[in-house]
Amino acid sequence: MIRLYEFDALRPEEILNRDLRAEHDVEQAVKAILEDVRVRGDAALLEYAKKFDGASLDGLQVSEAEMQAALDKTDSDFLQTLQQAAENIRAFHSRQIHRDFVISKENGVVLGQKYTPIEKAGVYVPGGTASYPSTVLMDVIPAKLAGVSEIVMVTPPSKDGSIAPAILAAAKVAGVTKIFKTGGAQAVAALAYGTQSVPKVDKIVGPGNIYVATAKRLVFGLVDIDMIAGPSEILVLADGSCNPAWVAADMLSQAEHDKLASAVLVTDSRPLALAVQQELEVQIPKLDRAEIARASIDNNGKIIVTDSLKKAVEAANLIAPEHLEVCVDDPFRLLGSIRNAGSIFLGKHAPEALGDYFAGPNHTLPTSGTARFSSPLSVDDFVKKSSFLYYTREALEDVYGRVSDFARREGLQGHAKSVEIRFEEGSK
Repeated sequence: MIRLYEFDALRPEEILNRDLRAEHDVEQAVKAILEDVRVRGDAALLEYAKKFDGASLDGLQVSEAEMQAALDKTDSDFLQTLQQAAENIRAFHSRQIHRDFVISKENGVVLGQKYTPIEKAGVYVPGGTASYPSTVLMDVIPAKLAGVSEIVMVTPPSKDGSIAPAILAAAKVAGVTKIFKTGGAQAVAALAYGTQSVPKVDKIVGPGNIYVATAKRLVFGLVDIDMIAGPSEILVLADGSCNPAWVAADMLSQAEHDKLASAVLVTDSRPLALAVQQELEVQIPKLDRAEIARASIDNNGKIIVTDSLKKAVEAANLIAPEHLEVCVDDPFRLLGSIRNAGSIFLGKHAPEALGDYFAGPNHTLPTSGTARFSSPLSVDDFVKKSSFLYYTREALEDVYGRVSDFARREGLQGHAKSVEIRFEEGSK
């Protein structure tokens, strides 16, 4: 059963167990896989598909015929849902697109900033026994809006060598360029180094297990990554007016993800806390993934009772959850006080699942308290910002003495000389 805590009696380190470090044996195994793929390329990927996925593949790339077959197998109603969700995601993320700016001064100085999309992005989509078409939409659409020219998707195959039709349908709707049947650390290696079939990319995004997360961490620097994601998290901030069955259901929407997932209720109402505690016991046995949800709730779940909503917000900011539901009658009154959260769900009719699939904001979110300093996946993740400047000779002449002096005070004579030489006698 989930445990109750008094907020004022909790030490910060007691709130959530958030160790992002991979176990030593995991890291060593991942390093070996990365090196193997770097050296042997496609041959290594085909062997790992057989070893880890049980799939004997003739080739790695998904063909047009496979794409069309997947579309034919996708019922029209779900295809319409994918398209509508995609429209919502595009509408939201299109507001994130930046415009270049230029500052022109009267003395001839021109300053500015330009935005350039990265050329190739790799998207990791969990697969095999699972199917997450929502991840395809969430990770690919911002890249398309940013102007990325090549989007390479990797996902593990099923034992028969196929990819779930829903994933391929989502890839078609989102606009993926190429799809390859490979998963795990080996897929990350393929994207980072390139193989005979898989193009080397500039950035890798998308969720995965500890092997995928460790591989992303190890290749960072050679390529960029979106984030190192930990287990799923939800924090429900609720007052006494909430329906305990709704609160329990929302907590379980994340608890069913993973035994390591964290579901937390913070409330200023002890009666609600006790009611939710009991309601969880009613709902858990009814879930298909009851064993996973039970482990998550018992080991990582918490109900934290505060003496005010102000203290409840303080607790939420301290925890900095991936998903934060604000289940009160006037959630906008609290919105300004919330500083640390990946995605915020306001009111009693905005369950977290709405954001996972359909509403439009991204569901690739900072976990493990990193919402204190990082943000959801966005168009910004797929663009580079370059500043530029232009000076006329007259404009430089006005300031070169100050620039030279600054450089010499730092002991950098070459810097100073590069400015001074332009104004030496006979220099043009």
